[in-house]
Amino acid sequence: MTGGASGGASGAAGGAGTVVGDVVEDLVVHSATLVEAAGAQPGTWVAVRGGEVVARGVGGGWREHAGGSGTEVLDADGALLTAGMVDLHGHGGGGAAHEEGPGAVLAAAAAHREHGTTRSVVSFVSDAVDVLAERLAGVADLVEEHPHVLGSHLEGPFLALERKGAHSPGALVDPTPAAVAHLLDAARGTLRQVTLDPRRDGAVEAARAFAAAGVVVAVGHTEATHDEAAAAFDAGARLLTHAFNAMPGLHHRAPGPVAAACGDERVVLELVLDGEHVHPAAAAVLLRAAAGRVALVTDAMAAAAGGEDGRYRLGGLDVVVSGGRAVVEGTDTLAGSTLTLDRALRTGVAAGLPLPVLVDAATAVPAGVLGLRGRLGALEPGRVADLVLLDDDLVVRSVRPSRRRVVPPGAPAGRR
Repeated sequence: MTGGASGGASGAAGGAGTVVGDVVEDLVVHSATLVEAAGAQPGTWVAVRGGEVVARGVGGGWREHAGGSGTEVLDADGALLTAGMVDLHGHGGGGAAHEEGPGAVLAAAAAHREHGTTRSVVSFVSDAVDVLAERLAGVADLVEEHPHVLGSHLEGPFLALERKGAHSPGALVDPTPAAVAHLLDAARGTLRQVTLDPRRDGAVEAARAFAAAGVVVAVGHTEATHDEAAAAFDAGARLLTHAFNAMPGLHHRAPGPVAAACGDERVVLELVLDGEHVHPAAAAVLLRAAAGRVALVTDAMAAAAGGEDGRYRLGGLDVVVSGGRAVVEGTDTLAGSTLTLDRALRTGVAAGLPLPVLVDAATAVPAGVLGLRGRLGALEPGRVADLVLLDDDLVVRSVRPSRRRVVPPGAPAGRR
């Protein structure tokens, strides 16, 4: 959850009339324009068996895969085809906030699925460590049953008071060894990422402990300098939470965390591309400076993906949403966004950014952050078959998810 923003319109809502189909088992999609990092390829077909991609090509070869009993054949009729989008950072949607419990987590995920997000990490704002532990345990239960739930993200409570954004100041604490161990135990191997201010007492030790447990450590909500952020990356941090927001800007004499992340090939940078959090011109600079290392995220709160303007709660704070813009009541501090990932694509294209780069940032790059690039984020043989069809205006027409569960490296296998 961010604080501070650049101007810009929030863009069209999109998603109206989206068809979210049954989970994919055996399917052939043909006559699609596949969009991925390498570019756009018209006339593409993809064959799916048992929820995984088994073959793809261009032209009429799809017919060889269409004769099996129970195989569905879908004529894309030239529509744009992408892998399912992966959101590393979101707090709710469809009127539901993750803090409201497992039912709200599933409702928010369903709302975002209509906009092309087929897999997501469940983000929580800062709260008491015991409360956060209970929430992590609830998500751990969901991960076993719902393959679209990838695990949890703690955006706090180990954040800087000066850069708290939409986090309750009374909830911010240092990451003690006891707190770190308690949270890891509660998550049962499903804590995927944690945002830390590297200036917090014990932050370096905490970053190493989280990283050793397979958790992606992110630098964020911080006053850290370039060198302090770089030291955090050397200590194991591999992500920058919503780049530019809730941190020092990119100054020519004080380049800050953004420059440190751009200059480190090990680090991926989150980007909230809604026209509010980051000006499109700054987003373009980021996508060029860290090519292939920018992950589009929504940072969405409850009003996203079909929610309405009005009053909401975010953790312990009151939030007002007007015209799709969410702020902490009585301030101009952004309280997350009402963004969906399909709208992020539209915002980027409207600003002149290349669609293949944006699609990569919404699919393969976030999958890679979680160590899942070999399973998610692309429609290639051996990958999970989460498919999204969009029209020429980048409005989602159809979403076809797979029920295949994916497990990041080092996480408990459980059921797949």
